[in-house]
Amino acid sequence: MGAATFAIIVFPGLLFLGTLGLAGEWVDRKLYARLQNRMGPPWFQPFADLVKLFSKESVIPEAADRPLFTLAPLFALTSAVTAFLSIPLFGLRGVYVLRGDLIVVLYLLMIPTLTLFLGGWYSRSLFSTLGAMRALTQLFAYEIPLFASVLAPALLAGSWTLSDIASFYASHRFWWAVNLPGFAVALVALLGKLERTPFDIPEAETEIVAGCLTEYSGRFLGFYRLAIDVEMVAGASLLAAVFLPFGLALPPVASFALYLAKLLLVVALLTLLRTLFARLRIDQMVSFCFRYLAPAAFLQVVLDLVLKGVVR
Repeated sequence: MGAATFAIIVFPGLLFLGTLGLAGEWVDRKLYARLQNRMGPPWFQPFADLVKLFSKESVIPEAADRPLFTLAPLFALTSAVTAFLSIPLFGLRGVYVLRGDLIVVLYLLMIPTLTLFLGGWYSRSLFSTLGAMRALTQLFAYEIPLFASVLAPALLAGSWTLSDIASFYASHRFWWAVNLPGFAVALVALLGKLERTPFDIPEAETEIVAGCLTEYSGRFLGFYRLAIDVEMVAGASLLAAVFLPFGLALPPVASFALYLAKLLLVVALLTLLRTLFARLRIDQMVSFCFRYLAPAAFLQVVLDLVLKGVVR
């Protein structure tokens, strides 16, 4: 097995990322339960749920567009895994470094939501269609503050490439603290991207069953669930690399252990936020993003531009 194939399939590719995603799901569910004074699931529950889904029959609605219905989950998982490969985990470089790969990663992390929309829309179910429209509406609300907040540290570093950003903050200690307001914005926007409470409007079980995923079952639902877990890890890793870029120049083992600690911190913060708030209506979610999140993100952009001008 070549080095590239090993990186894509084993580490830090699909097998490692899938395992880390399921472990992240367990941490999220366990912490969420403990914050609500419940026991929560055992450590193997996400793995058992995935095995159970893959062992069940996959039912495709008669009216659904079969190619789009079946391929959408695979595209969701593939895009999330591909995005992860460019993010620095330990050291200053990801597995694959591209010029401007920060933009590529943000684009790839947008694809799972688009596949949810397509899968729900072409399920031809009323609940799925409503969920698809809500998912697309949310997409236009949270992507603007997410992009602005993540690109602000890149403006200060003077590069759209993740490895260059990591190198800049490695040589400018504590400058990452300037971007903490943007980190708060990106954290909330990531909550919307993952469709977690209070932004779980597209799959509000009390209103539209499971939204986009209502008609999915068996291995197709399993692929979607795994894609969501992988997207959570990839999104949290991106936030850790951009907003918490300290310790990347440490020896590989120490740097990787620090990466896992930062990943755990981001997941814990996401869990805390979804514990504190109740579900919003779709109009409230859009209003919140444009009234508060987007202005806060652009203030971070202005702050970084001013700081860059002063330093020069």
